[in-house]
Amino acid sequence: MSFFEKIKQGLSKTASAISDVFRGNPLDDDFYDELEERLILSDMGVDTAVAATDRLRDYVRRNHCKTDLEAREALCGIIADMLSVGDTSLHLTTKPSVILVIGVNGVGKTTSIGKLANLLKQDGKKVLLCAADTFRAAAADQLEIWADRAGCEIVRQNEGADPASVVYDAISAARSRGSDVIICDTAGRLHNKANLMSELNKISRIIDRELPGCAKEVLLVLDGATGQNGLIQAKQFSEIAGVTGMVLTKLDGTAKGGVVVAVASELGIPVKFIGVGEQMDDLMPFDGKQFAEALLNESN
Repeated sequence: MSFFEKIKQGLSKTASAISDVFRGNPLDDDFYDELEERLILSDMGVDTAVAATDRLRDYVRRNHCKTDLEAREALCGIIADMLSVGDTSLHLTTKPSVILVIGVNGVGKTTSIGKLANLLKQDGKKVLLCAADTFRAAAADQLEIWADRAGCEIVRQNEGADPASVVYDAISAARSRGSDVIICDTAGRLHNKANLMSELNKISRIIDRELPGCAKEVLLVLDGATGQNGLIQAKQFSEIAGVTGMVLTKLDGTAKGGVVVAVASELGIPVKFIGVGEQMDDLMPFDGKQFAEALLNESN
């Protein structure tokens, strides 16, 4: 199944809620009011929904659009543009490169790591997983299950170990084994920013000391079903962690798919992957244009 087909299926609830506006309605104030409301209800957020609606109103006026089909096509382009805030590809140009994966507990972080490892392995990369979330019970065990599924090696220590020391061991192992990419699972505690910042800074210092100049991505995993709560999480993490990209999970079956647009537009951080199911291949590289088409129930 293609990206478009999977994301269209996953966003069907969001798309049906928005597309009801485009049912032969005249392009008057009532149309724009209802569209804005539907976009807000999709968890696009007030600011982003108002900005998208205002841009559409201006486009329709300047281009003398007459039908709601023209308006929907225009809105599709506007949303795609709002999603275009940076490079959606991973920059893994050194050997090894490092991917730090961050996010609160329960968002699908460890699952996303396993799926990402599988994607990179299919791309010919030798991937090593690093179980640096040593505080959550059984986190390393869960990551080891995904390592087995993806056919990747893993470095882990006992529960409660210093996360930075696990990262140090993983770097040493990657060097000796010729790994291309190290993917590090990190702790998901957000209730104490100072501790989390200290921990992430320590990990970053180890990486910079042991792998000076290495390519490094910091991917923030968000649960798409949490809507605006996810946006709040993203703002908090982006303040302390130097996030380079987002991974949006659990978008299948949610009516809150608009949060993807809010995250990109309001934070200026590109969405790099989205999760649309539970299978190993259900984490997919992000395509803003096709996402916008699926969000508005446009045909491919």
